[in-house]
Amino acid sequence: MITLFGINNCDTVKKTKKWLEEQGAEYNFHDYKKLGCSEELAKQFLEQFELKEVINTRGTTWRKLSDEDKSTLNPKSAVVLMQTQPSIIKRPILDIDGQWVIGFDTELLSTLIE
Repeated sequence: MITLFGINNCDTVKKTKKWLEEQGAEYNFHDYKKLGCSEELAKQFLEQFELKEVINTRGTTWRKLSDEDKSTLNPKSAVVLMQTQPSIIKRPILDIDGQWVIGFDTELLSTLIE
């Protein structure tokens, strides 16, 4: 079972969806804009990846944060941030039968979906 986490209008998520479809891979799509990011899901991301891997520090959501919020970011505050502003989560994140991947890496994905 593959679950793709992201935002529908994200170009990288669109590329990932297209690639998965081209591989004939069935997947579920978890759209943060429609389904949100629960506390449980945010914590799961932080169990699988380092904080700096999960939080997108290059996007507008990050740039809009106060300097204090940026400098005091820790796992606990990151969970709240991911719940309230899921656009801050790097995209895409995939759960492929319990193997977690962040980002669009076709070589790595190819090894996991076959």
